[in-house]
Amino acid sequence: MNLLPTTLGLLGAFCLSAAAAQRPPNVLILLADDMGFGDLGANNPSSKIPTPNLDRLATEGVRFTDAHSSSGICTPSRYALLHGRYHWRKFHGIVNSFEQPVLDADRVTIASMLKSKGYDTACIGKWHLGWDWKAIQKDGAKSDPKTGYPADAFDWNKPIPGGPLSHGFNYYFGDDVPNFPPYAWFENDRVITPPTVPVSPPPEPLEGHWEARPGPSVKDWDFYAVMPTLTQKAIEWLQKREKEQPFFLYMPFTSPHAPIVPSQEFRGKSKAGAFGDFVVQTDDTVGRVLKTLKDKGLEENTIVIFTSDNGAEHYAYDRIRNFDHFSSGPLRGVKRDLWEGGHHVPMLVRWPGVIPAGRVSDQLVSQIDIHATLAKIVGYETPANSAEDSLNVLDLWQGGSNQRSSLVHNTDSKGYAVRSGDWLLIDAPTGAISKVPDWYDSQFGYTKNTSKGELYNMKQDQAQKHNLYEEHPEKVAELKTQLMQIRGN
Repeated sequence: MNLLPTTLGLLGAFCLSAAAAQRPPNVLILLADDMGFGDLGANNPSSKIPTPNLDRLATEGVRFTDAHSSSGICTPSRYALLHGRYHWRKFHGIVNSFEQPVLDADRVTIASMLKSKGYDTACIGKWHLGWDWKAIQKDGAKSDPKTGYPADAFDWNKPIPGGPLSHGFNYYFGDDVPNFPPYAWFENDRVITPPTVPVSPPPEPLEGHWEARPGPSVKDWDFYAVMPTLTQKAIEWLQKREKEQPFFLYMPFTSPHAPIVPSQEFRGKSKAGAFGDFVVQTDDTVGRVLKTLKDKGLEENTIVIFTSDNGAEHYAYDRIRNFDHFSSGPLRGVKRDLWEGGHHVPMLVRWPGVIPAGRVSDQLVSQIDIHATLAKIVGYETPANSAEDSLNVLDLWQGGSNQRSSLVHNTDSKGYAVRSGDWLLIDAPTGAISKVPDWYDSQFGYTKNTSKGELYNMKQDQAQKHNLYEEHPEKVAELKTQLMQIRGN
């Protein structure tokens, strides 16, 4: 009989009780944007991108090799993470430029939960969950399909409700969305410098496309300055923390999402082009933030969670041919896809003295579980109308048993997938949402699906090459029923 998980669980419970008695732990969530499972060196020995700070973080806690975001795109994944709720219970798509908020006023977020327990809470980075722009939009203002809203369509001197401060955060600093207007810095619920001109990105990006939606911008807005500014702001905020009050910092990066804009000092630091260099810069930000924790004496009592909102953008296919690097690593697919590459993401969790260092877990885990796990740690009783899909996986973090045996994957309303144990059913004709190059399928041995769906044994076929849909109709029927039950619950 193997008693190790039970022993670790008891030891962890003792450590947790001792830590809680001393002072509630700080919480730091670092959320990369469009970073694939295989971009992290600890996950992918063949990666052409050095990630020394993240690799070190992986050795200091637990690295999950079967972790998932709720969606294959960003807004829904952020909603799900903060609310502990499947995004598809409410919506599927992203919040577009100047659209209304999607977070629910009557549901608890991680921030509002921790704030109620005495935490100082902050969000520094990419929000992309909407603001109540109607509150500052001038009467009669209209958006042009080609140029977007003019700068004078809004009263920039007014506070903008519906953002981070409306959902439990005491402080916000960021640019909202790096490739959406307004191109300006926000602090709390206001734009710092009013936009006055239409956005004008440089003529050629280093890789991919600028993806800059048209609309108002601060004059001479510098896309390359975004990540350095966010990094410095996060460091400054942490430097002001005192040990007496616990804090929650949610830092959603704008990198390595397009526009792919690595600073000059990081160019050429990877062997995977500009995107790879941007990942190196992302890793450097992690290192600088973690060093600040250590320098302030906050490291030992801080839970650090690193993950990504979804898989890498479709530019990842070109990197295979250009640099022999695939952001999804051994997985099939990219951002948006129901295949693993769309939502199977890096996840690292460190809590010194409570989570054993150097562990690698292949157990199924989701970002939606962070909510319930933190609630357990801080002793918060979650209301019945909140975090209904979140599971407390603290025991798993500490090396014990897992509470999650199934998970629903989804990006748009046309297709769902359900994972149950080792089995995965894609209840759609294909797991692809992003376009797959023909050369990719032929080079890596994939064939076109001719069945009504796809069924894989993920333990035996992580790359999803062998569709067993026709061979196991009883398993297909079982998983279809399970999917219907979860969706209807």
